[in-house]
Amino acid sequence: MTTRVLITDDSGLARKQLARSLPESINAEVTFAENGEVAIQQLKANEFDVMFLDLTMPVLDGYETLEAMRQHGLTVPVYVVSGDIQPKAQARVMELGAKALCKNRSARNS
Repeated sequence: MTTRVLITDDSGLARKQLARSLPESINAEVTFAENGEVAIQQLKANEFDVMFLDLTMPVLDGYETLEAMRQHGLTVPVYVVSGDIQPKAQARVMELGAKALCKNRSARNS
């Protein structure tokens, strides 16, 4: 069985690192989005089993992406992967429907 994964991050390196970190056992079919606007377009056009989402991006950041997903009724499970793991950030993404907020160990200073 294939797991359809959407990885949304403005850093090409971060997208590739996250894709490489996925276990082979899930047989991931990975699609990339460089910002939230592209992610919303992908979510409307395709079905995904899971989405990994960065918070700090141009065009639509992670918070705005979660809000847009809610407005459009897009219900794919979202795991936020970010260097920003402050309690306020964690509470906000959870309120917006994320399943979890995970620390991105290779997060760059933006």
